[in-house]
Amino acid sequence: MEIGLGLDATLNLAFADQAALAQEAARLGYTSLWTPEGTGQDAFQLCSQRWAASCQVMSEGLSTGIGVSPVLYRTPIAFAMSGGTVSQLTGGRFIMGLGVGGSYRPRTRQTLGLPRLSTLALMRDYLITVRRLVAGEEVTYQGEVVTLQGLKLAISPPPRTPVYLGALGPEMLRLGGELADGICLNWCTPEHIAWSRERLAEGAARCHRDPQQVQVVEYIRVCVDEDVEVARRAFARSTMGYALGQWVPTERERRLGYRAHFERMGYTEALAELDRMRQRGAAPDEVAAAFPPELLQRVGYYGTPEGAAAAFRRLAEGLDVALVRVVAARPGMASVLAVLRACQPALVNAS
Repeated sequence: MEIGLGLDATLNLAFADQAALAQEAARLGYTSLWTPEGTGQDAFQLCSQRWAASCQVMSEGLSTGIGVSPVLYRTPIAFAMSGGTVSQLTGGRFIMGLGVGGSYRPRTRQTLGLPRLSTLALMRDYLITVRRLVAGEEVTYQGEVVTLQGLKLAISPPPRTPVYLGALGPEMLRLGGELADGICLNWCTPEHIAWSRERLAEGAARCHRDPQQVQVVEYIRVCVDEDVEVARRAFARSTMGYALGQWVPTERERRLGYRAHFERMGYTEALAELDRMRQRGAAPDEVAAAFPPELLQRVGYYGTPEGAAAAFRRLAEGLDVALVRVVAARPGMASVLAVLRACQPALVNAS
């Protein structure tokens, strides 16, 4: 199992800090550097910068990846151009992850001026066209969402750019098993990693594909501090936006996205109780304080640095690449570096 590092915008890192962390990750034995993408800094440029910084420690640099970028922000040709360029720049050490983002939410579609659409059709169209484009093919394709007529990426020779799919639900996992180079999981228990692999294998069987050809990657969030309560509250705050969402969900919204994912793992009543707190007007810090510790520890780790490596190893069971997603207990680089060092590959593999 490979061990990579995930850094996101919530850490509020300056570019110089990100470069320093890339170099430290290379020194500590991490094999890759990953970032999710929202509507902030461009993830392709972040990957390029981090790779270049890591080259100061190891000549070929660390592999970099985006896990994941919402497809509503770019066309297939834009993804192919950006991904192909970063792959060419890094000598093929780049992985491009695509996901639905909030496209299943009416509010998100309204923000972007988009009609209602099938997220499965959307991702099928993007996977097919982006993979063909970065492979150097001339693409003519008519899908439910994407139409291309004779387009070809003008990068020669075409670089090797694996395209991964962010997937949570059973049908998206099956789609990844059928079409993607890899699957990006998120917020999974070890049991749910195994369940996800079963769904992936079902999708691979549709096209007589070996499921072992599809890499399984996951962010595992880690927050460390000598004060366990400080770590717990920071970890709970990082979980809330995913497990609960920005507002109390409707019955339909509970069947979609991350809320459905957490409920599939058995946390329906625990989340419903937190929703009741929100409906009564509880402040975010009150909700974070009430988050069940057993839920938090089943999908990540918070606590002292000494316990992080063994917990990470247990949570990563069944993955091909496990990513240490840093949750900072306190503002500043010290808390970020504490996670890097607590989960460095030598310690995880020895646990």
